Amino acid sequence: MVKQKIGIIKIGGAFLEDEKLLETFYSAFASMEGLKVLVHGGGKRASKLSIDLGITPQMVHGRRITDAKSLEVVTMVYAGWANKTLVAGLQGRGCNALGLSGADANLIRALKRPASDIDYGLVGDVERVDADGLSTLLNAGFTPVFCALTHDGRGQLLNTNADSIAADLAMGLSPLYEVKLVYCFEKQGVLRDVSDPESVIPRIDPDHFKTLQKEGAISEGMIPKLFNSFRALQAGVDQVYIGPVSLLSGQAPKSTQIHL
Repeated sequence: MVKQKIGIIKIGGAFLEDEKLLETFYSAFASMEGLKVLVHGGGKRASKLSIDLGITPQMVHGRRITDAKSLEVVTMVYAGWANKTLVAGLQGRGCNALGLSGADANLIRALKRPASDIDYGLVGDVERVDADGLSTLLNAGFTPVFCALTHDGRGQLLNTNADSIAADLAMGLSPLYEVKLVYCFEKQGVLRDVSDPESVIPRIDPDHFKTLQKEGAISEGMIPKLFNSFRALQAGVDQVYIGPVSLLSGQAPKSTQIHL
């Protein structure tokens, strides 16, 4: 049986801070044919709001330390302003978007990350994706829009890396669909030299990734994307790309494809 195709698209908070970039994204995403799921961040706005509220953001290796106060802030930004801004924008372009967190309909269950050398606080690692429940929404004509929040099934929301959520959704849906995972951001792809926007690396496999890490060529924020890309491919996701919005229309002049 031939599987139906689906796109899992993740965008970062930078899209929400740049009106022109956001408009380009709305048009490209709304025009995508077939089934699709959007996952978004919002970290820049969450950090700004934290500072405005007198809460100093704490980041380690590109990931946020989340205490109770920080969780309140990210919930306001991720599930509130960011999610509903995207949903409204997509609805305005004929895309029947449905804003969700992992807690909604118990779609993404997570476990609180245990404290080790670093205690990340109220941060979750995805335990389970309800692929059948998500498929029901997709088949009903909705386009799910997930913010970067999950839950533990016992009443606790958990801040969860949006790159990881996108990978876990792609992995969870891979038995049912032919899945293409795309990490969209404001660059043309993974850059060998962050100061040179033209230095796009067209293909990266695990060995190449290790070499780039040793050379210090990979920016800290890109490392979680690459780890999650390899994890998704190993679990059966069909394709993974990192690059610009034009990837959504298949017209990107440059991008990075991730391989095993």
